Amino acid sequence: MTRPFEPLYQQTLTHLRQHDCGTYPFGDGAGLMALTARIEPARILELGTALGYTSCCFAKAAPQALVDTIDFDESHVALARANIDKAGFGDRVSVHHGAFADVLPTLANSYDLTLFDGFAPDFSIINSVMAKLHDDGILVCANLGLAKPNVRKHLTDTLFKSSHWRIQSTLENGGTLVVARRDVHST
Repeated sequence: MTRPFEPLYQQTLTHLRQHDCGTYPFGDGAGLMALTARIEPARILELGTALGYTSCCFAKAAPQALVDTIDFDESHVALARANIDKAGFGDRVSVHHGAFADVLPTLANSYDLTLFDGFAPDFSIINSVMAKLHDDGILVCANLGLAKPNVRKHLTDTLFKSSHWRIQSTLENGGTLVVARRDVHST
């Protein structure tokens, strides 16, 4: 299978090599698109925009969805906006500039799907993201292997062992966890 948005994926890798800035494209765009198409989300939240690769994957896979994406790096935000507009998704994808902790409180609590792909997960940010999900919403949490051991253990204990979450699958050869929030009103 060919990689979706291959030129944008390659642009992101080139940018990473030239700027050494940590802008990695999500490694399994096709898997993310298949997941997104299957659940048909109306609202998507992404933490870690980079140059807009995953935002385009989301917008293509869920043509009815609105996407909010956050990135701290101002130059990445500008490049992402240009790439998203070029792909024809600028009317449905909003790129927010700022730190996750600053932008998240300004967004609604109404997402069907969230992706954390912003360096190593931090429990307080993941907790804020999880609170933004509808009951039965999906959290895709990348980079668990980059978290400090105590944070990784706390996250995996919360996500694997909590009665409020159920594991759906993994992406990126097991490096990204996909969990669903259980309907807290029926448990």
